[in-house]
Amino acid sequence: MQSDEHRTRVRSGVPGIGGPEDRAVEPSSAARVIDLALRIGELLLASGEGSEDVEVALVGMTEAYGLARCETNVTFTVITLSYQPSLTDTPISLERVVRHRTVDYTGLADLHRLAVDISLGGVTLEEAYGRLATIRRNKYPYSHWVIVASLGAIAASAAILVGGGYRASLVAFVCAIVGDFLYRLLDRLGLPAFYLLAVAAMPAAIAAIVLDRAGVHINSSAVVVGGVFTVLPGRALVAAIQDGLTGFYITASARLLEVVFLVAALVSGITLVLMIGRQVGASFIVDEQLAPVRAEPEYALVAAALGVSFAVAVHTPRRILPFAAGGAAYSWAGATYGVQWGLSPVIATTATAMTVGVIGHLIARQYRTSALPYVIPAIGPLLPGSAVYFAMLQITSGDSGRGVASLETAVSLGLGIGAGVNLGGELARVIGRMAGEKELVSRFRRRLGSGGSALGGE
Repeated sequence: MQSDEHRTRVRSGVPGIGGPEDRAVEPSSAARVIDLALRIGELLLASGEGSEDVEVALVGMTEAYGLARCETNVTFTVITLSYQPSLTDTPISLERVVRHRTVDYTGLADLHRLAVDISLGGVTLEEAYGRLATIRRNKYPYSHWVIVASLGAIAASAAILVGGGYRASLVAFVCAIVGDFLYRLLDRLGLPAFYLLAVAAMPAAIAAIVLDRAGVHINSSAVVVGGVFTVLPGRALVAAIQDGLTGFYITASARLLEVVFLVAALVSGITLVLMIGRQVGASFIVDEQLAPVRAEPEYALVAAALGVSFAVAVHTPRRILPFAAGGAAYSWAGATYGVQWGLSPVIATTATAMTVGVIGHLIARQYRTSALPYVIPAIGPLLPGSAVYFAMLQITSGDSGRGVASLETAVSLGLGIGAGVNLGGELARVIGRMAGEKELVSRFRRRLGSGGSALGGE
């Protein structure tokens, strides 16, 4: 595939070879091509695509329009494109700044398909601008209340998966909705994301303390874990690991720092509430532990519901929802049964994420779209929500040593998820290229069998 050639060139640092059409590009046309590529690249990066994928898209689009010697630079917040037809010409350099992150995977899929179509040729500049404008105008595939309900469903499903039972899941559902309401309310005031996440994570912990003091028998810890699941930065973590493994170290460092601050926001918000709970004598903070993960088939259905809820929350196209359900059920089964069969949690999680990455990337290649809508919802059950909770629980109990160890476990699981997904993508590309080469060989043999020349003559 042409994108594989562009990816190989990006990794090797070899520039494209310009032809006659490259020299014929007028400065005004070159500026429009660069502007179009930057606008698409900005939206791709804002949607969570890895830096390498964005750079590959930029190279493919500019070369398709005749700019074969563009220099690209993709960082966490800035994308730069520079074009110089020859050593004697004045270079044209433009850049765009990514100021806001989005979670619209339907728009991401359409943008990725547009970039691929442009790279393959046949899309004029006017048509490309028109399709881009249409994508930006398109509404989300789900209504606001469906999105809110999906956040509650994520918390409810996570509470059940950690042994909380249906009462705990109901409380987690309500707390997640309240947390989302507070997040949106404070967001209108222009507060930084750190404080928004800290406040959004608080309702579950507050409800757990209130119910405990009221004498309601409920697994309060599961309620807190459910609340953590709705705001864990899984998408940012996968992108950070991918950037690091593909050589974009500056961007990877920035993404990892973002993940650290997001997790710190969760830890700060919930830890503050748990510390207050300790002062009022909430017993669950010291005594109650989460139930061991049970390897029972019916829990796979709950994991599937978690995957679908994640998919809806990030506006994944409806046609991908069945894959999100099946992928999430497999993720839960792979990690749970892997531990039951004697594997360490990190190895079981990494292997499961790698399998999801392979399948997701292969399907994405088939449909010429981004792999994120297939992969991110499917790995939802793998996110280390309980490890983060135990770290906070132990820190507030004064056992900082065990708390740090739990945080290390959470970090290890997160790194395993990101590395597994990235390795799965690399394996999918190898499989795809091998399949493409086999297809070429089979066409060659069919042509020879029909009496034609291998070079196309008779």
